[in-house]
Amino acid sequence: MEIRDNLLARIAEAEREGWLGEIEGLRVSLDGAETKIAQIDSTASAGPVLLRLPTPPPPRQG
Repeated sequence: MEIRDNLLARIAEAEREGWLGEIEGLRVSLDGAETKIAQIDSTASAGPVLLRLPTPPPPRQG
């Protein structure tokens, strides 16, 4: 989220300065960051993962 916030600030700066090429590249990066945040949010809402204690293998015959 910090990266997304930084990209938003950089886009605002680029718009103020008229750096049109920079704006497009930053928006592509922003789209990627927002997609990643959405993936993390959807995974986190799935709930906890229950892990079981490992069990030793059966003794070898022979």
